[in-house]
Amino acid sequence: MHLHLKYPLEPDSAPRHAAAVVEAALDISGAELDYSPASIELVEDIVDSFRSDGATCDEMAESLAEFGCYVGEILVLHAGGTWREGTDTDSPVPLVVELPGRRRCHPVDWVFRRLEHGSDVSVRALYATAVHGEAGEV
Repeated sequence: MHLHLKYPLEPDSAPRHAAAVVEAALDISGAELDYSPASIELVEDIVDSFRSDGATCDEMAESLAEFGCYVGEILVLHAGGTWREGTDTDSPVPLVVELPGRRRCHPVDWVFRRLEHGSDVSVRALYATAVHGEAGEV
């Protein structure tokens, strides 16, 4: 998948992608994303609206990647995470957030999976598992 983004999709630019989607969400839908864990519900609602409009992951890849960066920034700000390069070649975006205890999270993948599978994939539940779960990958 080739993404056309303003900044490269790498650990140092993930916060800029998150900030860009916060601004876009406010401009387009009036959604106020405030970097709180509760705001993940708004992300799910927005992604669900893409799904109900029939959008595909390929069509929405840039937006999904930025929403994933937003969710990742919540992990950074509220759970002590750090952006890292991912090594999973099956991932649409090779970025992860590493939490204390060496837990690795894939928030960008979570958002892509939400569009693909709908409410069967709960970004909120994945976030909670990542923050409160055991070491490993989420």
